[in-house]
Amino acid sequence: MAQVIVDLSMSLDGFVAGPNDGPDNPLGDGGERLFQWYFSGETEFVVPSGTMTFRLSPVSAEVFREGIRSVGVIVSGRRTFDIADGWGGRHPLDVPVLVVTHTPPQEWVDRGGSAITFVTDGVESAIRQAKDIAGEKDVAVGSASIAQQCLRAGLLDEVHIDLAPVLLGGGVRLFDNLGATPVTLEQLRVVEAPHVTHLRYRVVK
Repeated sequence: MAQVIVDLSMSLDGFVAGPNDGPDNPLGDGGERLFQWYFSGETEFVVPSGTMTFRLSPVSAEVFREGIRSVGVIVSGRRTFDIADGWGGRHPLDVPVLVVTHTPPQEWVDRGGSAITFVTDGVESAIRQAKDIAGEKDVAVGSASIAQQCLRAGLLDEVHIDLAPVLLGGGVRLFDNLGATPVTLEQLRVVEAPHVTHLRYRVVK
């Protein structure tokens, strides 16, 4: 059965992008430090779309390879879509993307033939559709806002964090707006690697 997971690089103080992020500054001020581990190793890793090549440590390469093999579809938010300029119509993981938005950009809707679909009736509908598409593979949540909505709605199954040893001091928090009810997590795995610690938790429901 498909699992709904969020897997993002995060600073030690809880940010997945630095301050002042936007289309001209996608990672925010200092946000590139979250991804230093993508380019600090000796193992070359070409993403499925062929559009990027990372240089990972052997340990991180294995974690990364395992993670992307399991992903069947991505659910993202409109702001992330806009900042990434729609990934040029093809996400680096080369899987379908569902974007949750109230107002689909007409220029993308009219384009046709894209792997990006806009969902206008909420995150629950997006997750249902994503599970149908993913089949036995996982649904990856690709933005902080959608992860928060999924947590509040009880839709998230696992949290995967690539914890970078940096304090950004501001920016986009991953765990924000979660409501008053605590969310209990069960630790599944901790993998130490150069410039990053890979953490995996199950959401206890």
